[in-house]
Amino acid sequence: MNVESLKGGFVESRTGHPHEAVDILAPRNTPVHAVTDGTIAKLFVSRAGGLTIYQFDRDGRLCYYYAHLERYATGLHDGAAIHEGQVIGYVGTSGNAPKNTPHLHFAVFQLDERKRWWEGRAIDPYQVFKSRS
Repeated sequence: MNVESLKGGFVESRTGHPHEAVDILAPRNTPVHAVTDGTIAKLFVSRAGGLTIYQFDRDGRLCYYYAHLERYATGLHDGAAIHEGQVIGYVGTSGNAPKNTPHLHFAVFQLDERKRWWEGRAIDPYQVFKSRS
């Protein structure tokens, strides 16, 4: 992943709310790879995000959110251990994504001690991955 491609998307505005994520444009069915080792916390379908994945890092401090997927990787399930680089899904336009603009909506959330993926504090993916490089 080109870290510089993540810059700026987090602060973009959406209808009535901050984006708090980055959109990574890619052709439909492009494989989506896990950004780090961890566990699938939840596979979820929502009106806004469509087919989504919530992945916890190894330590349970960060949650990675992958949305607008076309489909999940075969065999992926809640609680599955995954490894950095493993294909976990495929880029699509599910949820409220424009049907002619396949992309991965990618967010990072800092978790508290309760580990509730739906209550994490959004942090800029660019800052997270820039500090790793």
